Amino acid sequence: MTSTFPDISISTDRLVLRPFEEADVPALTAMMADDQITAWLASPVPYGEDRARDFVTRGAPARRTSGDGIVFAVTELLTQRLVGLVELHGADWRVLSAHALYATASWARGEGYASESLAAVAHWLFQDQKFERLELRTAADNTAAQQVAQKLGCISEGVLRNAWIARTRTENFGSSQTGTPGGWAEIRTDLIVWSLLPEDLDGSFDQFAGTGGYAPHPGWPRRH
Repeated sequence: MTSTFPDISISTDRLVLRPFEEADVPALTAMMADDQITAWLASPVPYGEDRARDFVTRGAPARRTSGDGIVFAVTELLTQRLVGLVELHGADWRVLSAHALYATASWARGEGYASESLAAVAHWLFQDQKFERLELRTAADNTAAQQVAQKLGCISEGVLRNAWIARTRTENFGSSQTGTPGGWAEIRTDLIVWSLLPEDLDGSFDQFAGTGGYAPHPGWPRRH
């Protein structure tokens, strides 16, 4: 029988991490169309509302029910505005390890939301789900993602050489065998491997979420 994560939301002092809802489709579309996200993630190009709706209604729920991981929409507690996403994937239920992927919307950068949301997920994963390892992989030139990993307390374990395909903007670029349509070219790059273990988080969470810590909830307010 495949193990699965519970269908829950997680809150911090500033954020609520919850399952995606269909009402999130317009904001998700705008978030994923941002150049910084397109450059570093393997998301489709272009990323339209049809893709966003398929992810919200089919892809994200299937991640959890298949046992592969879980997807959280990161929203502001006060405004309920979508400000990012955190995904766990590649869950190994024997080894108790998983990989993390994260993105922050262009309109919410500089607020520390990526570190705060990842810290909340890590604490929940280690304390509530009894996992023993969380792994992150960042492209060699993605300094912003590396700073998030460092702030979280991750340990750099090494480099996977030539292991990722990133994208870069090109002038007058058309479809060809070496690129993608829409002004983007694909480039190979190294991946830096980061790990986080339960003991790496001891006493660290207050710096992300004040003294309130985090709280898992079995339900969440649905919008209609």
